[in-house]
Amino acid sequence: MGMYSEEINNISNKSRETLFEFAEVDERQAEETAYSNYSYWRSTWKSFLKNRIAVFLLVGVLIIVTFTILQPYLPAQKSPTEIYLDEQTGLQARNIAPGTEFWFGTNSIGQDLWSRIWAGTRTSLFIGCVVALVEAIVGITIGTLWGFSRKLELPITQLYNVVDNIPTTIVLILMSYILRPSISTIIIAMCITGWVEMARFIRNQIVILRDREYNLASKCLGTPDYRIIVKNLLPYLISVIMLRMSLAIPFAIGSEVFLTYIGLGLPISEPSLGNLINEGRVLMMSPELRYQLIFPSIVLSIITIAFYIIGNSFADAADPKNHV
Repeated sequence: MGMYSEEINNISNKSRETLFEFAEVDERQAEETAYSNYSYWRSTWKSFLKNRIAVFLLVGVLIIVTFTILQPYLPAQKSPTEIYLDEQTGLQARNIAPGTEFWFGTNSIGQDLWSRIWAGTRTSLFIGCVVALVEAIVGITIGTLWGFSRKLELPITQLYNVVDNIPTTIVLILMSYILRPSISTIIIAMCITGWVEMARFIRNQIVILRDREYNLASKCLGTPDYRIIVKNLLPYLISVIMLRMSLAIPFAIGSEVFLTYIGLGLPISEPSLGNLINEGRVLMMSPELRYQLIFPSIVLSIITIAFYIIGNSFADAADPKNHV
């Protein structure tokens, strides 16, 4: 029996040697197996590219912005502020219809409408981008402190109640009366109350997230508050922040158009979409002069609609739940 069992063990050992091999520990392969190739921004961009309409509008906006910046340096471009004269009569080239010389025609004092539209777009986009950036910085900072710090909750709430109860239109009108009408005046007036909506929304989101288990664990481990805010809280709000910023740009442009409509916007010498639309509005009932309203209105509509759709699409793409 002893010899028989020994033979069986030898056979089983040989079977193990032929069927199985011992795996050696390879730390490099272990690290490669544990490595994740996931990138949040790359996944966001891939998700955004699936929306063809948003991508098309994004390309269109980039083309408009690029052309707006380069337009003054291109050949055969006229000055947006110069008053041109008719070569035959020597008088101002007033209300000339679109043609080969003046591509978008001229206005009531002989200025080239093509150059004025792009100069006005440049001015309005500058105002919108600056206002959106200031609103984002101030709104995110105040909203984060408002929602995270219990000591600052009461004073910031009182500040919010004061600012929020002042209508934005009243602030815009008062600032336009107090200060000289200019680009800086409009930016200051919009930024005084523009941060309120962003701060309130960020505060509400921070309150929802601040007491979750992983944040409490970070506090117990001694993680500084600023690292909890930057690493644990704000990444969840990227989609909302981008959406708010994208909507702030057309809102700022619309506010500038409104101020010009009521006579408190930029001076006439400063081309802007608001000035151009206000000038064309007076001539709307004249069919042969209606082009002075149509062209700037088309540019304003494209920019407004594009930023709205792009902002919503990017917000959806930035949501981690939509990532594969």
